[in-house]
Amino acid sequence: MMKSSDSATTNFCDELSITRSKRHLPPTHYMIKIESYSILSETVEKYESGVFEAGGHKWRLSLYPKGNKKMNGSGHISLYLAIVETENLPRGWEIYVNFKLFVFDQIRDKYLTIHDADDSSIKRFHDMKTEWGFTKFLPLDTFNDVSHGYLVNDCCLFGVEVFVHKHSGKLECVSITEKPANCTLTWKIENFSALDEESYSQEFTVADSQWKILVYPKGNSNGKAKAISVYLCSCNCLLSDLKYFAEFKLRIRDQINKNHVENTAKHWFSKSLKDWGFSQFLLLENLNNASKGFLVNDTLILEAEIMAVSNIKLFS
Repeated sequence: MMKSSDSATTNFCDELSITRSKRHLPPTHYMIKIESYSILSETVEKYESGVFEAGGHKWRLSLYPKGNKKMNGSGHISLYLAIVETENLPRGWEIYVNFKLFVFDQIRDKYLTIHDADDSSIKRFHDMKTEWGFTKFLPLDTFNDVSHGYLVNDCCLFGVEVFVHKHSGKLECVSITEKPANCTLTWKIENFSALDEESYSQEFTVADSQWKILVYPKGNSNGKAKAISVYLCSCNCLLSDLKYFAEFKLRIRDQINKNHVENTAKHWFSKSLKDWGFSQFLLLENLNNASKGFLVNDTLILEAEIMAVSNIKLFS
């Protein structure tokens, strides 16, 4: 994490010590291709890449599409390299690294290389300093100007080289699909009164990602014993360190009056936050009121509709 005590040094490096050059050779270790950059920039302040290995250690890129405002990065793209999974390293660990960050010029077929002015500059990663990079990586005016070639058809590509020095290159491709096909799951729950305290729907697939509906019939968290709780759950996050985005609606159908109850949310799902929704989706007194039409013959109909979803693929 970037420490506040490093702010003066970081700004100094950004303003006075950056060298920019171009080359044809792609980044050695990791690249992120973003195919829906405008949507990504509106959904997340900071995007963290998947974890990759270089030099026997694990790393990830941290991208601020509109700049790291806490470090005075407004008006720029901010890009950092962070070391991760350090809990098994010995006490007092230090890792010395020479790294370069990249953005691809799609018009000239060259990679703009950003690094310290001193090409042999070595950064020391340690327990109190696990992230290095550039708060003012590239001005947004330059990045958004199509004549520079960095953002073309809402697509861009960033990369990194990390030395200590092991070739384990991967490409992470991120795109966000709006209005995907087959985006609605309808879950008809018969014998609702016999449902367990926590129940999942069958799995359904939207744009190559897998999802389930999670329901607590008698509520959980601050909705316990007051409301039915309904969530969307990402199945991919159970086995992956990647994050998955969805904009979605959760709905309980009114089977009599057609006055359905629905709520909308946006969320980046992760292994630590694999489900997202509403603990107080519908008060139990309304759910159990026969005239409301939500529960008919002990049958409830739940729906999940995904309006936008991320697609993340890793390539060798």
